[in-house]
Amino acid sequence: MTPDDPGYADYDNAAADLPFTRLTDLADRRLGAGVIAANDELFAFRENLLLPTPAVFQPHTFGPKGQLMDGWETRRRRGDDQPHPAADDHDWVLVRLGLPGVVHGVVVDTAHFRGNHPQQISLEATELPGTPGPEELLAPDVKWQEIVPRGAVRGHAANGFPVADRRRWTHLRLKQYPDGGIARLRVHGESRPDRAWLAALGRFDLAALEHGGAIEDASDRFFSPPVNLILPGRSGSMGEGWENRRRRDGGHDWVRLRLAGRGLVGAVELDTGNYVGNAAGWAAVLGFDASTGGDPAGPDGWFELVPRTRLQPDAVHRFPVERPRPATHARLDVFPDGGVARLRLHGSLA
Repeated sequence: MTPDDPGYADYDNAAADLPFTRLTDLADRRLGAGVIAANDELFAFRENLLLPTPAVFQPHTFGPKGQLMDGWETRRRRGDDQPHPAADDHDWVLVRLGLPGVVHGVVVDTAHFRGNHPQQISLEATELPGTPGPEELLAPDVKWQEIVPRGAVRGHAANGFPVADRRRWTHLRLKQYPDGGIARLRVHGESRPDRAWLAALGRFDLAALEHGGAIEDASDRFFSPPVNLILPGRSGSMGEGWENRRRRDGGHDWVRLRLAGRGLVGAVELDTGNYVGNAAGWAAVLGFDASTGGDPAGPDGWFELVPRTRLQPDAVHRFPVERPRPATHARLDVFPDGGVARLRLHGSLA
């Protein structure tokens, strides 16, 4: 939501200040997440919950079922005569996480739902292998763990809920009481991929978010977040990469990553796609092996994977690593500043 949107002035975005919101959204549609079932979606479709863009509102746009809303909205519950009854007193959706992992907190965003938002929500989680469908997830032998207890939510607000349980989850069940509309669901946490699958892959991108790579720190996050560097696929616009502000101090910008595991990086890709007049001028990629001691946040212990090299705008650059060494972390240095769309560190677990 931007200041130009109708209703921005009274939108409560307090959840943006919660520390867990800087972590990856494990339910990002671009990472393969999906809303695979709902007991009701009469007014607005369940799939809207995971759209990566903020919810929008266009007043006086009516369809045959009423005002068109950008979110998931169920009909008004009327007790026993409910056409699609939910268990007891609530409506629900089943969410497949795009990245199985540890959930640190969730945001239940009711943007533009004012008189039609739910009174309360709760969230449950489970871990199942493979790609189960609704029938398997709703089977009586599946154990669901409540990770956000039933609590109140406000309308037209980003409602944040921290999660203390640090187990790995693959699916969520969001419940709303008794009915109503929710615009977006964000599930912030850390990716925990299937290690057996990574071992079966053999050689893969050790930095990729989907494989368990993570951004630990960066010098600058002004125009776009550095996590974009390790998203799947190629970027479609400047906003889908990592772009920093223009430096005026003679220094340079950098991003530090934790790899999927201790591995041997054999090839590096740097993509400046869609950065034409604002691509990074030069770049270097360094490695660090934390298993031998030392602190990756410090200046010592780093070794060269790719030496400082001139970059071209809007292009993919590929570099073989002549002498692969085990690494647990990597650092991308850009000189002096500028945009990089994607970073790929191809290798295998050591």
